[in-house]
Amino acid sequence: MPVNIEVFSAPGCNSCGQAKKVIRKLVEQMGDDRLQWREVNVVAELDYAVELGILSTPAIAINGELIFTGLPSEKKLHAELLKQLETGL
Repeated sequence: MPVNIEVFSAPGCNSCGQAKKVIRKLVEQMGDDRLQWREVNVVAELDYAVELGILSTPAIAINGELIFTGLPSEKKLHAELLKQLETGL
């Protein structure tokens, strides 16, 4: 079962664009058969964002759990994704 990544973003958020760029790169490297991601617009899905406890963008949830508030380094995100893949086996 693939790891599901959600990037919570807001219109006009420059850091959100960077977060999506980093995630796209990691998905390409690690395999889209292992990782699936989607962008969540907090304006359009406000109730869902609030439910997860998201107070600012970008934020990253993995498998329905808020993991990062803010933009993590690519290295930290990669390490977390590897951990999620290992625990999901």
